[in-house]
Parts: sequence; structure tokens; C-alpha cells
Amino acid sequence: MYVLKQLWLSKEHQTMIKWQELLHTVGLSGNECPDYTVGIYDGDQLIASGSYEGQVIKYIAVCKKYQSEKLLIRIINHLIEKLREEGKLHYFIYTKLENQRVFRSLGFKEVFSTREVAFMELEAPNFNEYKALLKQSKKAESASGIVINANPFTKGHQYLVESAAKESEYVYLFVLSAEESMFSAADRFEMVKRGVAHLKNVSVLPTNDYLISAAVFPAYFLKEKAPIEQARIQATFDSQLFKEKIAPILHINKRFVGEEPFSEVTNLYNQTMKEVFDSDISLIILPRLSCNGETISATKARQAIKERNEQKLMKFLPETTLEYLHQKGVMTCGNKTSCSCWYR
Repeated sequence: MYVLKQLWLSKEHQTMIKWQELLHTVGLSGNECPDYTVGIYDGDQLIASGSYEGQVIKYIAVCKKYQSEKLLIRIINHLIEKLREEGKLHYFIYTKLENQRVFRSLGFKEVFSTREVAFMELEAPNFNEYKALLKQSKKAESASGIVINANPFTKGHQYLVESAAKESEYVYLFVLSAEESMFSAADRFEMVKRGVAHLKNVSVLPTNDYLISAAVFPAYFLKEKAPIEQARIQATFDSQLFKEKIAPILHINKRFVGEEPFSEVTNLYNQTMKEVFDSDISLIILPRLSCNGETISATKARQAIKERNEQKLMKFLPETTLEYLHQKGVMTCGNKTSCSCWYR
């Protein structure tokens, strides 16, 4: 009788070693402690294991000797049950192409695949629903795309969108749906909508789990803590998904981004997009906006919020964001004196 039990990788060193040895036998490298890990034992031998991080099921491994025992299905069903107990109802998995059939039998559907790996999901809201939303939002036969976190929405973001709007028939502005930021997805979406309401050829859209998300590009949110090679792989996958699955629906042939002098991961993302998009989508990189000699960034804006430095916030944030923060009680000062800004 095989015994299934939770593995406490961060607390039990010997268990961690056995887990890493099991992963190594199937060509995986376990260099982190996921949110939850379960193992199946035959006596003292760890013969199968699986984990999840957020909503992503990962590190699925079964000893070759036991692969006829349907242990993989047992592991996956257990992980899904645990995720449901936590209130998570939409799941993702990356798997080798030869394993797709097994996961399809469990109800998973493909979102996107490369020559090496398939990205699959289970339950809703799913990618077909997201594609339907994009199709309903289509406004033009030629368009540009922008993807921003807007944490918060700054004058730099606003200028990026205004520049794209001037040079494009239409602009689709994607706001990250991931809840990995100081401001909630709902707050960021509202700040963006208010900040671009004067632009009639701009639509604001969510990214759901399919662009720069915890499922597709988790390293983006780690910034300087992210392993750079891992970030490169994830940035490539994110860029390919955008190019092949999202851009064609909206006829996007340009993507606008801001230059990134501060974050190595974001700068890597810009470089990766340029390589992946090749001649199919033009990547337009605009220099950062400066105000009174200081480069504007959302990072500096968040620091100013923590320091309650309202004078600096008035330099960094458009009127619409300032008003929103006042309404939310983040800022209390009523002085909205503007400053003269320019690009360096």
C-alpha cells in the first residue's frame, strides 16, 4: 500500500534531499520550496511527488519503475483538491509535450505550446473565454498594444499611451490582473481608465492570467531577486504567447514599451520581446519621462506614498491618479499643483 503525505521541504532537510533526487531522475531541478508539496512513499522510498505554487501545479515526478501505477493521476487529483480547499478554482500546469494526453484525460486544456513544453489549464475563466473578450473588443484592422502594471498609474505611463495613440489607428492597453502589487488589480484598472479617458482610440483591457502573470511570468514580480535565466525563459514564453495567440485577434502589429534603466528583469523582457517579435510585431521603446530633472517611475511613486511626500507625488502622478488616491484615502492634501515635465 503506497502512502501519500505532505512533504515539509523547508523544515526537513533529508526530505528535501530525497525530493530533489526524485526530481533529478525525471530531468527536473528543485531549487525552491513551493507553497505545497505532496509525496507518495513505498515504505521509506519516495516514489512520486507533486507541488503547486500559487495556481501553478509543478514538479510532477514519478519513479520510472512505478509509472504504471497511476500515481501521477493520484498526485494531480490530490493537488487539485487542496487548491480547491484554498478557494483556488483555476489551475495551470507546464508539461512536456508527450505528457499532454495524460493531462487532457484529467480535463486540462492547452493554452499554448512551444517545441519543448505545453502550458495547460483546468476550470474557468479559461483562455477561450479570454479570447472571446478580445474578439468582442476588436476596433480596428491595425493596432498597437501596451502592457502595464500601473502600480500606480504615473505621468510616464500616460505619456507612453498618448504617444502610442498619436502614432496608431488604435491602441489596446492591457493592465495586469495579477494581485502581486501594492494596489489591487481593480484599483490599478480604474486609475488607468481615468488616466486615458481623454484618448478616444484607446481601449483598456485586463490580462487575466495570460500576460505577465504569476502563471506565465512569475519572475517579473521578483525583480532583482529573480534568477535571470529563469526570467529569460519566462519572458520568452510570455512574448511568444502574446505574439501567436493574442496579437492576431486584435491585429496588433506594434507594441510600445518604456525603456528600463532600473530593473534588469524588465530590461531583459524588452530585449526578449524584440527577439521573439522579430519582423511580425514592431517593438517601440520610448525613453523615460523626467520631471524637473528626475526620472519618473512607479517605484519612486510608491516610495513617495509610503513617505507621504505629496510634493513628489504631484511631480510623478497625473491629476486623475491624484484624485483617485484622494478618494481612496491614500492622500489627504488637496493641493494639485502641476509641474512641467519632459523627456530626457
